[in-house]
Amino acid sequence: MTDSTHVVLGTRVTMPVDIRSARCFMAGFSASTSAVSRAIGERGDSDLRPLQIRPGRTMCMLVFVDYVDGDLGPYNEFGVCFLVEDPAVGRTSTLRALSSLVKGDAHALIHELPVDGDFTLAAGRGIWGFPKILADFDVDHSAAVKSGRVSEGGRLIAELDVRRGIGVPDSSSEAVLQSYSQLDGVTRRTPWRLTSTTGTRTRLGGATLRLGDHPIADDLRRLRLSRHALMSSSVADLSMRFDDAVVVARA
Repeated sequence: MTDSTHVVLGTRVTMPVDIRSARCFMAGFSASTSAVSRAIGERGDSDLRPLQIRPGRTMCMLVFVDYVDGDLGPYNEFGVCFLVEDPAVGRTSTLRALSSLVKGDAHALIHELPVDGDFTLAAGRGIWGFPKILADFDVDHSAAVKSGRVSEGGRLIAELDVRRGIGVPDSSSEAVLQSYSQLDGVTRRTPWRLTSTTGTRTRLGGATLRLGDHPIADDLRRLRLSRHALMSSSVADLSMRFDDAVVVARA
């Protein structure tokens, strides 16, 4: 099978796209299932439904990623992600949802994705339909307390601090996750292959979130996020691979 190619800002990008080294930290908050459903419906027509971790509540993940070495160059990224049900399986019980969280095989919709690079912005929107916008970042991945600040046009989107967790064994086994995106009424699915992780730490709670006055911050408030994070984690180094996107629905 011949690899596909895309031309981005005059540069040819051959699929799949490899990320050889990145680092990240994240926090998971519970959110209103009905509010998340409305947010999904406003972006496009799809069968995606929030994955309920208990009646009326789903999971919203906030993540800062520093792409150190990859095919799209170095850049920072802030993601707002909703865990969603597998459309092929249908309604999921609370027990099964919690099992998906523990195993890390839940599907995720990338709802917001500010970045700080023009090339990754064009590639993300053009190849995968990720809702990337240009933003400004101030991030510290090296301190014991990881911290990130993202803003756009001088308006704060969010600040996130993640405290040190408990060490988790490194992994070199491949995990294939399914990420979804919605852009201009089109819903796409992209296989995301996590090939290795080193220096992972995780814990219950452990995060502090501050929202600003940017429209994305207002959208996050409408999700009625839990006051405290359910969990948080950080990864010192990871590698991953992005395949081509597949269109699954059009508005």
